[in-house]
Amino acid sequence: MALSKADLLDFAPGAPGITPRWTSSAKSGVGTALSRKSPVWFTLSHGVLNEVYYPRVDSACTRDFELLVAGPDGYLSEEKRDCDSTTTHHEDGVPAFHVTNTARDGRYRIEKQIISDPARPSLIQRITFTPLVGTLADYRVYALLAPHLVNAGMDNSAWISEQRDITLLYASGRSRYLALGSSLPWRSRSVGFVGTSDGYQQLAQTGRLAQQYQRADEGNVAITAEIGFEDQNSVDLVLGFGQSETEAGANVLASLRSGWEEALAGYCKNWRDWQDGLRDLDRPEPGKINAYRVSTTVLASHRAVDRPGAVVASLSIPWGTSKGDDDMGGYHLVWPRDLVETAGGFLAAGDRQEACNILEYLREVQLASGHWAQNMWLDGRPYWRGVQMDECAFPILLTDLLRRTGVLSGGALQRYLPMVRRAAGYIIANGPASRQDRWEEDGGYSPFTLAVEIAALLAAADLLEDEAVRQHLRETADCWNEQIENWTYVGDPDPALGVAGYYVRMGNDLSTDVADARTGMTVIRNQIIGKSELPTRQVLSPDALALVRFGLREADDPRMLDTVKMLDATLKVDLPQGPLWYRYTGDGYGEHENGAAFDGAGQGRAWPLLAGERAHYEISAGHMDEAEKLLRTLEASASVEGLLPEQSWDADDIPARELFRGRASGSAMPLVWAHAEHIKLLRSLADGAVFDMPPQTQARYVASKTPSHLRIWRLNNAITRMPAGKSLRLELTAPALVHWGLDDWQRATDTKTRDSGLNTHVVDLDISTLPPGRAVVFTFLWLDGERWDASQFRVQITGD
Repeated sequence: MALSKADLLDFAPGAPGITPRWTSSAKSGVGTALSRKSPVWFTLSHGVLNEVYYPRVDSACTRDFELLVAGPDGYLSEEKRDCDSTTTHHEDGVPAFHVTNTARDGRYRIEKQIISDPARPSLIQRITFTPLVGTLADYRVYALLAPHLVNAGMDNSAWISEQRDITLLYASGRSRYLALGSSLPWRSRSVGFVGTSDGYQQLAQTGRLAQQYQRADEGNVAITAEIGFEDQNSVDLVLGFGQSETEAGANVLASLRSGWEEALAGYCKNWRDWQDGLRDLDRPEPGKINAYRVSTTVLASHRAVDRPGAVVASLSIPWGTSKGDDDMGGYHLVWPRDLVETAGGFLAAGDRQEACNILEYLREVQLASGHWAQNMWLDGRPYWRGVQMDECAFPILLTDLLRRTGVLSGGALQRYLPMVRRAAGYIIANGPASRQDRWEEDGGYSPFTLAVEIAALLAAADLLEDEAVRQHLRETADCWNEQIENWTYVGDPDPALGVAGYYVRMGNDLSTDVADARTGMTVIRNQIIGKSELPTRQVLSPDALALVRFGLREADDPRMLDTVKMLDATLKVDLPQGPLWYRYTGDGYGEHENGAAFDGAGQGRAWPLLAGERAHYEISAGHMDEAEKLLRTLEASASVEGLLPEQSWDADDIPARELFRGRASGSAMPLVWAHAEHIKLLRSLADGAVFDMPPQTQARYVASKTPSHLRIWRLNNAITRMPAGKSLRLELTAPALVHWGLDDWQRATDTKTRDSGLNTHVVDLDISTLPPGRAVVFTFLWLDGERWDASQFRVQITGD
């Protein structure tokens, strides 16, 4: 089977090749073997393999892997561009795929079965090539592989060598290796630089690999090899990985020896065993895909093998064909928010252990300050470094959800209480405004973030055992809850809609006493100049529904009902599958009007995820029929293979850009968060109640309507006024002696702070009897350094 090295030229010319790019984010399949022996994840689109990940789910190692078909008279056909493709699952709940690619010119058909080998880090394709015009002898079929080892297309090397007398093709980059082998002998083979000397260029120019190069080093490289079809038209192609070329090659040869049938049996067994342990939320329909089992496979296919509990947001790079090595992360990173939402999906489906794994992972990667990185690699290393307060609060809610559902108790629960205490302390010291909202763009007072923070503080109060700490958390939550309308609600009547006002997307980022939704401008981060700012009062978002989802407001609260009317009037779009919603007024995160890829600016598109969130609002309102309709809309927003996109195209069809009204846009697909929301919606409908709604907020703010007796002053939230009838809490970062008095230092006195138990030091000044017009003044003696603060502070009592 070995080919002579005499056929090869030493080095491919044209280094380093063209600038590398990734590929389509609109996946038709994602899979993995659910085996610690097989740290390989793969994706499909356009009938071919795209990114393959090894040895971690955050480490993409290929761009794509396709076939080229050459024939008489200079005929050349590229599988991913020149075929109509269908992709189906091997069976419900098992992401082994059968792909059929039929040439649009009617000359051939390619059938593939694709899995990863559960016994080792290899990926296997069983391929059958069928001529529809002419005979097998009329065609030459080539494998074309683009290595992008460890999230980068440049600085890769490729070469041809032998292992145990078998010719294999290798690539390396950043201390990772891959090897490509075949169950049939290669007829010819070459490596080269993309766009200059790669096999595609040769085939396009001469119809064959006229120049066969042994090495292409340190560039954007490609591997090309002709499959030796002669008496048979089927072949197994194996892509193996390792920490050395020998290990990668050995994995290829072992998979070829053990064979397809053994690998398929083990692959399917792993998935069947896992699916058998899940809750029955299936809604089977004859002739239709089982959407629930697709969602469960998507969640499980994004899990790490060597770091239990880590789940990436999506095995895709949005608008990947326009992205290169400067976007190493794509969406194959861990976002704490997405991760907790995913844990809820696992728990709703019945996988309690995976939800616990996620909580343990979050405990391990929590930062010393108490919050979590905006997003991160599997090892916790931050990628982007923004601070999002909902991401700090969500792990507390997950801990409490696992407690309430009986998953965690006793010593197992105690393990997570230090994590909860640190996170709650960070929220206390830095909330309620957030530097970034959940869309990772603007700072201020977001209804969504506020809802998650306040619910988390109440959950933490139930979890922690120190009564003083519990009281402090609840009092802070009460203080913030009472001011939500000050910060995010606009009394702006719209007679045409019959509304008296509405919640906005984001209140301006000021101290809590003066922040409001009626004034100021909101920055629209992904827009061109001229559209990059809007008056805050004009920017709405479905984020307001979180006030109901997390139990702070009733679904039939008149303010919420009016907001829903405004959301439907301004952000709803009717698509073939049903209504979807935009993230917020003026959003720019999406393709341009002409369909060109998002490039830092664009036009926001509709999000299927938001249909799931709206359905949960309808469940809270008791509108189960509406929720069922929205479930159908959400499921109909998926691809034909059942994968949910981040965004759906909302304009007229642009076939040249593969954009069709109601179908996936060029953003991420699948979005794990959307599939988790789908699973939770199925569970909520089965239970007749919102699955993950915290009960503490419902009891305290809906049932009991608990008011607040205080306002909170911090150095990073230095309020200057407060309503009469309340106490003033000073919350400091270090112990201090507070020197305070009234108006012009009348009745001055000194009061020491107390340790809150949450890494802050507080003192409550009882000024509840002061009438409007009076003031309290204060300064500090910092006890750690025995020094007086240089500033004096004043808080005015108002009649608000």
